[in-house]
Amino acid sequence: MKFERFGRLASHIGAALIGVCVTTAAVAQTVTTVPGMPPVTNPGNMYSNAGYNNFSPAVAGALQRIYVPNLRSNDVYVIDPTTFQVVGKFPVGRSPQHVVPSWDLQTLWVTNNAEGHNDGSLTPIDPKTGKPGKEVMVDDPYNMYFTPNGKEAIVVAEAHARLDFRDAHTMALKSALQVPECKGINHADFSIDGKYAIFTCEFGGKVAKIDMVNQKVVGYLELHKGGMPQDIRVSPDGKVFYVADMMANGVYLVDGDSFKQIGFIKTGIGTHGMYPSRDATKLYVANRGSNKVHGPRNGPGSVSVIDFATRKVVANWPIPGGGSPDMGNVTADGKWLWLSGRFDDVVYAFDTATGKVKIIKVGMEPHGLAVWPQPGRYSLGHTGIMR
Repeated sequence: MKFERFGRLASHIGAALIGVCVTTAAVAQTVTTVPGMPPVTNPGNMYSNAGYNNFSPAVAGALQRIYVPNLRSNDVYVIDPTTFQVVGKFPVGRSPQHVVPSWDLQTLWVTNNAEGHNDGSLTPIDPKTGKPGKEVMVDDPYNMYFTPNGKEAIVVAEAHARLDFRDAHTMALKSALQVPECKGINHADFSIDGKYAIFTCEFGGKVAKIDMVNQKVVGYLELHKGGMPQDIRVSPDGKVFYVADMMANGVYLVDGDSFKQIGFIKTGIGTHGMYPSRDATKLYVANRGSNKVHGPRNGPGSVSVIDFATRKVVANWPIPGGGSPDMGNVTADGKWLWLSGRFDDVVYAFDTATGKVKIIKVGMEPHGLAVWPQPGRYSLGHTGIMR
């Protein structure tokens, strides 16, 4: 009996100690975010709030639609993802590049950067009606992001190597940051705590690290001379940034905190866009099928699937007859990966279970399409960096 009592006592003490260890581990993993940024609920997976059909009340009533900006025909095509049919289109400003969900999930902004002209604009779309509103004139909005606290939009003025910080709702200019060594500044993703962002420099073979608190350049990292860094995505645990490079035909791995290159993953020709799966175990990588900015039709485009845990390619999905997959996102249920076909005037819907693809005809040179609604509490921009 004494031994039984001792065994029960030891068991209780062991359980208590385990509880202390678990509590201590949880405290140790707490992420201190920048003021105003929503808390990180799962430090091991920053995408946990954007999982399968995990919708915010803010997207209630939003139509299920795919919004496709067509760079050369200056319009947006609207697709119903349940029928895979085009259900509408409307004109926008000159050279629409991306459709960007706002931080508060209430507006989709079309970034019309007016390539070679000075009449850039943003076209708001009401996601509840799918209809456009009045244009807002903005200088060179090639891409757009939002500060982690949601107060400011970050308009990427690519032609000027500049980031314009604007009011997130009115788009009134508040400040501007020159990033002179980042030629072709383009895509970005943010650290898990919101303290910094890393932007890619498409025409300089570099990436730039930006202090988001003080809004200043921290430094530059050259990945490869002659490279063309494109999209960038951070791993679920926030430790590694994956950088697509169109000339290298693969993905560079960069430790965000130390700002050092730590690896490379070969994928396919013209590596371009990247999107995490809904369960945050995989990264879908669009290979555009050409190393040229303006590539040919029916190139050897494909999608590579990278496993986050092993950092290895676990699948490759070719496009029958060729194609040019570029930008897009994953549906809320995780079953479809939608991508624009940049050089083929189509969009693709890849079945994420099989890799088989449906092809839909759209306007001239489709670019950064948005899938809406998306799961998540807020959007950091681009075609939906959801957290």
